[in-house]
Amino acid sequence: MVVRVVRLGTPRAEDEGLRIGTVRRPPRGVPKTEFSRRNWYDVWYPNLAPSLETMKLAHAAETPAQWAAFIRKYRAEMASPENSHSIGLLAALSQRTNFSVGCYCEREEHCHRSALRELLAAAGARLAP
Repeated sequence: MVVRVVRLGTPRAEDEGLRIGTVRRPPRGVPKTEFSRRNWYDVWYPNLAPSLETMKLAHAAETPAQWAAFIRKYRAEMASPENSHSIGLLAALSQRTNFSVGCYCEREEHCHRSALRELLAAAGARLAP
């Protein structure tokens, strides 16, 4: 059993399980009834997405220092009790079932999901490579 960190909208892995969208907004122009069928997500969970203010930092980051500032701010948001409980819950679930978490960004290394992967690992999640 593992959690996969994926790009939303991409084809699903064979045993991927439930796909959780950790994004601030749903995909544009896609009816809610189509989210799952079009491989966006099965459940929308914006709690683990960066706040709007923090997301703007990520989009504006052009240097390693700016990206590091975004990561620090996102990690601080995820350290709130509500969010850290969510991360702990997902880490525990990864011990018993397959599922995935994801975002729309093309490159994981320049997306909040890279930090989310690290936070899940630190909480004891079983992660797919």
